Order: sequence, then structure tokens, then C-alpha cells
Amino acid sequence: MIQKTTLPELKKVEAERKWHFLDAKDQVLGRLSTRIAVLLAGKHKRTYTPSMDCGDFVVVTNASKVRLTGSKPEEKFYFRHSGYAGGAKVIPYKRQMENDPTKVVMLAVKRMLDDNKLRARRLKRLKIYPGAEHGFGGLEKK
Repeated sequence: MIQKTTLPELKKVEAERKWHFLDAKDQVLGRLSTRIAVLLAGKHKRTYTPSMDCGDFVVVTNASKVRLTGSKPEEKFYFRHSGYAGGAKVIPYKRQMENDPTKVVMLAVKRMLDDNKLRARRLKRLKIYPGAEHGFGGLEKK
């Protein structure tokens, strides 16, 4: 029996990209971002290839209404460092949600994707909106 591995053509992959519209209202952040990461990477498709970018577009609405379980809303924080001595910044989850709730979802999804050259390209196909309004109205009816 001959086994042959086939790779999808890049033009065919680009033409078959779909749009997924997800509502984050009352969704758990971790479960939502796992689902988004799978759609962006294309793991839900038969033609998934780890070395190719064969994922779909994802539009997330109501990012400000995403929730965490347990005591995480009080304990979770976001850390970044400028690289200079004393340049650490620690932002609690609640303050980050007040400032920019889209960044919370973006960071959760970014950290679930593989850290390679494809990650930036995959994240460009992710659109996050804090409210229910988005600019992709005509695509939703397809």
C-alpha cells in the first residue's frame, strides 16, 4: 500500500478561508480563547498542516463581557517589563478590563498559539470588539 502525503496549495487555502463570528458575552476566557486559537490555526480542517497558515478569520464581539471563574478576577494580573532596572509593570485584571478589554482576549489567544513565524500572521485575522457592534455586517449572512 502506497501512502502519500499531500500538502494543500496556498492559493486554495487562501480562497477557502471562512469567517467565524463569536459572541464573548458570559463566555469563560480560557475556553473562548482555546476555540479562537483552533480556528485561527486551522486545526478544525481536514487540510490542516502545521507548517502552513490555513486558518480562518475570527470576529469576537462583546469582549468586555467575558468572564473568569473562581477567584481569578481578584488574583489575575498582567506583567510586562521594559528591560530597564525597575521597569516592571503589573496591571490587575480588573483595571485591564476597564482600560482595554480587547487586550485581555488578544493576550489569551496569543499565548495559546505556537510561538513561531506564523503566529503574527494568524493574529492579523483576529478582530476583537468590546461591544456588540462590528464592521463586518455583510459577511455574517453568508
